[in-house]
Amino acid sequence: MHPLLILLLGMATILGGILGLRLNAFLALVAAAIVVSLLAPGEPAAKIARVAEGFGRTAGTIGIVIALAAIAGQAMLGSGAADRIVRAFIALLGEQRSATALCATGYVLSIPVFFDTVFYLLVPLARSGYARTNRYYLKYLLAIAAGAGATHTLVPPTPGPLAVAGTLGVDLGTMVLVGLVVALPAAGMGLLFAGWVDRRMPVVPQTAAAEPGATEPLPGLLVSLLPIVLPVLLISSNTVVLSLTARPGVHFAIWSALAPYTAIIGNPNLAMLLSAGLAMGVYARQRSASRADLAQLVDTSLMGAGFIILIIAASGAFGVALQATEIGPMIERAFVGNAAAAGVGSGLVFLFLGFGVASLIKIAQGSSTVAMITTAAMLAAMLPANRGTLPFHTVYVATAIASGSLVGTWMNDSGFWLFSKMGGVTELETFKSWTPVLAVVGITSMVTTVVLALLVPLR
Repeated sequence: MHPLLILLLGMATILGGILGLRLNAFLALVAAAIVVSLLAPGEPAAKIARVAEGFGRTAGTIGIVIALAAIAGQAMLGSGAADRIVRAFIALLGEQRSATALCATGYVLSIPVFFDTVFYLLVPLARSGYARTNRYYLKYLLAIAAGAGATHTLVPPTPGPLAVAGTLGVDLGTMVLVGLVVALPAAGMGLLFAGWVDRRMPVVPQTAAAEPGATEPLPGLLVSLLPIVLPVLLISSNTVVLSLTARPGVHFAIWSALAPYTAIIGNPNLAMLLSAGLAMGVYARQRSASRADLAQLVDTSLMGAGFIILIIAASGAFGVALQATEIGPMIERAFVGNAAAAGVGSGLVFLFLGFGVASLIKIAQGSSTVAMITTAAMLAAMLPANRGTLPFHTVYVATAIASGSLVGTWMNDSGFWLFSKMGGVTELETFKSWTPVLAVVGITSMVTTVVLALLVPLR
């Protein structure tokens, strides 16, 4: 059977399972992986076995990091560290720039904490801001969505970008650094668009303002930020040292001497373990938590993380099955080998393909994370086996996929209802504000990705 037809059958299995049969994404992805693997060439005995192998390989790549990130995020919420970061941004920028402060806070907190938790944390501040000014309520809500949405989809260790990086073989430190760079202008454009929407559609919250009742003492700013900043610095240090030692023009012996140590401390699993340990330590000190309290916090975190790990691992199995169809060489011959001229133009097709496919899957089934991991699995099978033949670093394919997953959010997205119900705005107001703002964030990050791929290819 033709590889493209097998791909379409795999996509139909995923979307039909999620939308038609209302299956959990894990079951839909596993079923699609088995269907594709059975139709792909290979020995009959290996067709199911390679699905399990792909599942295990992906889980081994991302499972520990996601679990530890969930623990760190939950501990930051319980200790008040997240609240401390929020207050620091508002104090720094001033209450007259509350929207900017909320956007910046969402940008930072969504690196280790899931989007819905960040939104839940910050909505009371949007309400209190409206109570003081009697205006800008929609701008406050959209500022949170823009900042948190940008890093949630572009910067590990949140599950989506982490899975995309692992599937495409992108170094995690590179994904963090480039994701932060791409997310910054995207969040800024989202903030500007939020102000524009608010001026044309002022919104009054449907429910009364509820001031956050933070009566417990908050930790210091430095210890609050450490669980976020430390893993980013450690992982990035290994990336920087490796890039310097691999560069022909750099002959400093110090970088080679540091490489073995940064390889250890910059390992994502160890970095996130330190982050989780720090966050739990702050939680234990601030709340005088017992061992039983810490155990309950970990159990609660891991229950949510386990569900996400299963979905991402299932997408890895789907990707391995697609690779067995040999769709990659076919796409390479169609788009790259027959390009009019070898160069940047022939590689950009993968950026736009990733962006477009992720957008379509997002529109169809609603989850940005599922859209990212499914598209990454497809693109991993389509990209040239030698990534060095691309005119730019594979990280830009990853950020293009993440950008597309923000475009097309509507009523089948849980974030849509989170914004509407927690924000106290109507469904129509949500559709006219939440949907276009996230599309602006996604399109801006895609434009930034293309510009960086052209000007800073990182090869």
